Amino acid sequence: MDQIALERLFAGWDAPMTRACLQGWMGRVTAHGEDSAMASIGDFCFLAGKPVQELVNQADAPILVPGSGGWDRLIQDILGERAVPFTRYATRHEPEQFNRSKLTDFTRALPQGFLLRPIEREIYLTLIEEEWAWDLCGCFADDADFLKRGLGFVVTRGGLLVSGAASYAACDGAIEIEIDTHPDFRRLGLATACGAKLILECLTRGIYPGWDAHDSRSLSLARKLGYQLGRPYTAYWVEEKARHRKDPRIN
Repeated sequence: MDQIALERLFAGWDAPMTRACLQGWMGRVTAHGEDSAMASIGDFCFLAGKPVQELVNQADAPILVPGSGGWDRLIQDILGERAVPFTRYATRHEPEQFNRSKLTDFTRALPQGFLLRPIEREIYLTLIEEEWAWDLCGCFADDADFLKRGLGFVVTRGGLLVSGAASYAACDGAIEIEIDTHPDFRRLGLATACGAKLILECLTRGIYPGWDAHDSRSLSLARKLGYQLGRPYTAYWVEEKARHRKDPRIN
């Protein structure tokens, strides 16, 4: 399938994750005939065009995102109870409307003893070895790929990495934001500070900071940082295909 046809199939998804696949930056696109395709990146498989069983069978990630009701029905027919529906939230915001002063205040509100640092090579190598932090950088091929295409910041305490915000995916002119915090350091404002710093850096560089909220808590943080709800949508969690991301139904 040629590039124009692929762009047409994914025309309704102008998100950094699908764009990264279509542009060849990250992930991959699997076409089936001239009317169906799947964009796979990290823990996600986006299904577009005419629903076909072969692509559902080939999906090897735990989160399946259907492009239409026909895909919904096919996923349910093939996977049955193994595919559990849950709600994700697309957000939106015009870059020029972010409140930079408020975001800057968030970055300065860290508790005493905590520091914000950019993700450099040594930090990258540490993050991908931590289960709680893998999603921050794990979709990139290696440290060189992240340093070339990615962007992110972490919070440290006494040299220990405790929270981070980074590009889960990157494409031309945009990133998809991922934020994670070590379970022992949550509810301290660390995720807010990391997210605010990453958004500010994106605005400085002319990069759009995309945010597709994984659950209601992610949506709440997105709103705090200035995003608006675009639309909720249904995705499917397939536990047997899980690698790093935890079940979104578990708080």
